[in-house]
Amino acid sequence: MKSALPKMLHPLLGRTLLGHVLAAARSLDAERTVVVVGHGADQVRAHLAEIAPEAVPVLQAEQRGTGHAVRVALEAAPDASGTVVVINGDVPLLRPETLDELVGAHEDAGSAATVLAAEVDQPAGLGRIVRDGAGRLERIVEERDASPAQRAIREINAGSYVFDAARLRTALSKLSTDNEQGEEYLTDVFELLVGAGEPVGVHVARDATETRGCNDRYELAGLRQALRDRVNEAWMRSGVTILDPATTWIDVTVSVGRDAVLDQNTQLRGTTEVAEGATVGPDVTLVDTVVGAGATVLRSHVVSARLGPGASVGPYAYLRPEANVGEGAKVGTFVEVKKSEIGPGAKVPHLSYVGDATIGARANIGAATIFVNYDGVAKHHTTVGEAAFIGCDTSLIAPVEVGPGAYVAAGSAIDKDVPAGALGVTRAPQRNIEGWVTRRRAGTRSAAAAERALAESAGRRPGADGAPAGRGPGAEDGSSGEQAHEDAQAGGRQADARDTPTE
Repeated sequence: MKSALPKMLHPLLGRTLLGHVLAAARSLDAERTVVVVGHGADQVRAHLAEIAPEAVPVLQAEQRGTGHAVRVALEAAPDASGTVVVINGDVPLLRPETLDELVGAHEDAGSAATVLAAEVDQPAGLGRIVRDGAGRLERIVEERDASPAQRAIREINAGSYVFDAARLRTALSKLSTDNEQGEEYLTDVFELLVGAGEPVGVHVARDATETRGCNDRYELAGLRQALRDRVNEAWMRSGVTILDPATTWIDVTVSVGRDAVLDQNTQLRGTTEVAEGATVGPDVTLVDTVVGAGATVLRSHVVSARLGPGASVGPYAYLRPEANVGEGAKVGTFVEVKKSEIGPGAKVPHLSYVGDATIGARANIGAATIFVNYDGVAKHHTTVGEAAFIGCDTSLIAPVEVGPGAYVAAGSAIDKDVPAGALGVTRAPQRNIEGWVTRRRAGTRSAAAAERALAESAGRRPGADGAPAGRGPGAEDGSSGEQAHEDAQAGGRQADARDTPTE
């Protein structure tokens, strides 16, 4: 794989290669599961502790072949008897049903050993099943040791086997390393058993695709596509609409309800749950997220969040862990939400950041609102009450609370609680300095446009003293215009009563 990550730990739609194999083998309900580890043993052990703590890792310190690996496993289980199943770790498409059929065929026939086989169009690189004139298994030959005639065989060894434990131990003790790779081949056990007159069998898989393994990332990509198609087909046949299966990737650990619609370029990862009638996509990634019935997610990235029934997210929203969007609530365009509760019917329509907050039912958060939750050392909480209204371009500086039904004027920076039903305003009064552009930006396009507008205004709406409307006495020079403005302010102009928020 040319990777720091052991081959068995490469991911594939929600599980590692090893995880897929262990999930398939779990249906056998074995008395014990032994995993032979070698390269990257510590990493594999740690992964096993997470996904299959019941599995026992056994170290093959020297990689001396598959036969040696099985011998190491049996030495770790000296009392094992009866049926022993051996599975290669790189066959993630293997179905539980196929393993059940393999074991059933072996036990029904009373065989000493049974190999899973498959008919493939391109057998290059794979071991071949060599049969005698009566069609019975004669031996399994590896590609490197095969003759030209044997390499033409299209029936291949799929890398899964069933043995009688006692007869397997006897045959393993007789393995040699007289082959191209100088290793102990597990496949040589079959030739030894045939030579001893023991009954051996071949069980051919119904679908050769599930027997595919991988030796590099190109082959891994092929497995990923095959698994994607299998998963998508299963969901579509269960009542889910997938508009573009080629661009829809669903982990095997995901659940999707009937009548859900998945649009193109959609990725559902981890433990994501999509309820009935929800619409997800296009261009959506959901990781470990719950989407309620009838909810909609459009062109957004969502991680470890919960969306209530009928909620709406996107386009271009980012929901981070512990973002909970209530029933019928809306998180709109270019909104980021982290560790916050957005109540039923509440709206955060656009261009806002909501972090460490509780927003009550039917509250409205205006555009460009920032929940200022971090002071450089600690995070703090903000509460916005039911049906409160936050005007555009507002900063809510935590910890702070805006009461139920309260309003906050647009452009405010709120760092004190706003009582229920009150209007919070911190906006400074506006100042207009007449003639500033024509004086300070003379010769610019702006100055020319201003001069034309002032001339047209003077022609249409002259003031009582003949001066252009909107310009006070003495506005021809800079100092008197500014002084007139300052005098007006001193005369008692107030902004608070007229500072109403905008939607």
